Amino acid sequence: MADIRAAPHEILLPVKAGFIVVTLVAALFANLLPWSGWLLWLKPDFVALIVLYWCIEEPRRIGFIAAWLLGLFMDVADGALFGQHALSYTILAYAGIVLHRRVRMFSGTPQVLHVILLLLLNDLIVLAIRAAAGADFPGFQYFIGSFVAGALWPLLGTLLRLPQRPRPDPYHAG
Repeated sequence: MADIRAAPHEILLPVKAGFIVVTLVAALFANLLPWSGWLLWLKPDFVALIVLYWCIEEPRRIGFIAAWLLGLFMDVADGALFGQHALSYTILAYAGIVLHRRVRMFSGTPQVLHVILLLLLNDLIVLAIRAAAGADFPGFQYFIGSFVAGALWPLLGTLLRLPQRPRPDPYHAG
């Protein structure tokens, strides 16, 4: 598996706040697409994945308030119990911020495993809230999305890091 971190000698440009917002809005739209059938079970929680990514990569730029607001939006959009996604995304953001150095220290498979465990924690929190409200257990296929999101992590890291890579300067070409 390819290393999704920047090369040690590579200096990345700072992330623009507008780019972070665009990725979060794109994740919201991806979550709101009309998934059905077996694709519904494969669908990762894109908002959770992007929130976790930015909390790990830029812990000082995105945090609890953004995670909470995105969670409230997802609760309203899904027609879910108000606050369940807000709480789970906030705890996910906390875990991402606390563990960001540890997760970034790893490359490849160990990093993906950390991400999967954090996303499974997010799923368990949502399930616990639903169970407390009297909902039935949806089955173990509910957790497949976290594994799919973990498999997408290396690609996500590569794509979201593209705007940070410095462009070659045509005036100093060697």
